[in-house]
Amino acid sequence: MKYFIDFLENPVVWTAVLGWIVAQALKIIFTWDKKFDFTRIVGSGGMPSSHASFVMSLTMAIGFEIGFGSPEFALAGVMSFVVMYDATGVRRAAGQQAAILNKLVDSIQKADGPKTEKRLKELLGHTHLEVLAGAILGIIIAIIRHV
Repeated sequence: MKYFIDFLENPVVWTAVLGWIVAQALKIIFTWDKKFDFTRIVGSGGMPSSHASFVMSLTMAIGFEIGFGSPEFALAGVMSFVVMYDATGVRRAAGQQAAILNKLVDSIQKADGPKTEKRLKELLGHTHLEVLAGAILGIIIAIIRHV
């Protein structure tokens, strides 16, 4: 139980969580269209990237807490770039493929094909700008919390 409490009291963890929360809240604001969209709270994709904000606020918080020359900061930094690369690469490509498959299914259904209610999720990855905005947001949050 002590380790769990230590984890919950860790300022690095809370900086990362705050980075994620702020990015998700901004997504809701940026996509507001006269109604609340719950899927933006837990959904992936969109501006800014909450993945990028989460990992960059974590990385910067580690740097502020134990040093920017530490192996932990280097590990967090490298993993942050892997997460951000994946968001703009593999996950974005999967989302683009889902969009094409959804259009294909729609056209088959219009031609009296079998009906399906299930659509593939298209908003999976991020543009480079969305990731950059999320990374900058995460850095700013860490600076505000630790300086």
